[in-house]
Amino acid sequence: MIVRLGYVAMSMLVANASPSKTMTATNFAKLHDRQAAVRKLERIAAENIHNTLRLLKHNRAYDIHVYRCSSRLIPLLGHEMLADWDPMPVLKDDFAELGRYAREHNMRLSFHPDHFTVLSSPREDVLKHSFEDLDRHVSMLEAMGLGESAKCNIHIGGTYGNKKTAHARFVQRFQELPARIQRRLTLENDDKTFTAAETLEVCEQVGAPMVLDVHHHQVNHEEEHSDPAELWPRIQRTWQGETSQYYEHGLPPKIHVSSPKNEKDVRAHADFIDLPVLMQFLRAIAPHTPRLDIMIEAKKKDQALFKLMEDVHDEAGVNVLNQASFELA
Repeated sequence: MIVRLGYVAMSMLVANASPSKTMTATNFAKLHDRQAAVRKLERIAAENIHNTLRLLKHNRAYDIHVYRCSSRLIPLLGHEMLADWDPMPVLKDDFAELGRYAREHNMRLSFHPDHFTVLSSPREDVLKHSFEDLDRHVSMLEAMGLGESAKCNIHIGGTYGNKKTAHARFVQRFQELPARIQRRLTLENDDKTFTAAETLEVCEQVGAPMVLDVHHHQVNHEEEHSDPAELWPRIQRTWQGETSQYYEHGLPPKIHVSSPKNEKDVRAHADFIDLPVLMQFLRAIAPHTPRLDIMIEAKKKDQALFKLMEDVHDEAGVNVLNQASFELA
């Protein structure tokens, strides 16, 4: 099994390269010249996109091909004060350059919309916001010129007192989404409500690939499904048929990896990855998994990735391929 590692948004090594610079709504409202205020937002967004490109160049230097973009590339996008603002025409060249670089170097990019994007909600205003937010994320991927291998990952959401009803409501809302958005979505189990087994059931129902979060599974699972490797054959099948112009044999399944911060705060993410827990899972699935992409969600970002690569050097049956990937027999 060939494993590639990636990280989320920020680099611990590249200075002054935040892709999430912003302006608060309060400060925006203080600017009396609205057109000048909007232009300032667009300049910040262009800088965020440029910094993302800097991070992709950093990634290329370290053989990192898996990366999650910040969802805050465009500050205040979707805010009610800016309902009539469409920054995409101004930013189209910046997005195109970013996507061109990702395509040229076979990089797998993704987004993870925030926790306010919830399709299981019974509130119409939340659903409206969620539909609009997903459309904005997909529009950014389209502006980059990326194929449907570039995904937006979401959770199913809250149960609102009845998990069965929330499940059905999510499925209905998912099916109401435009096809261009449906094909971009992956679903992930969470650490409090929908378990891996429950999320997998939804994925199979709507035809979306599942991103298994191993840490979330540790703290939220049914007793009969305590070992995530037992669910893996079904999870892997949700990725079948996922093709991409960038991958000769289709799109590898992706998982999320993090470790508990401490015994008292098991849901929070630690700085680095607990290798034994990860290797136990990888060894269990390796015989039947040709390729796997791992998104590291540790606090130390790319620094945690490099530490993990150092640690796997000493593991039996591991052949290090480059600075960010290895082969597990």
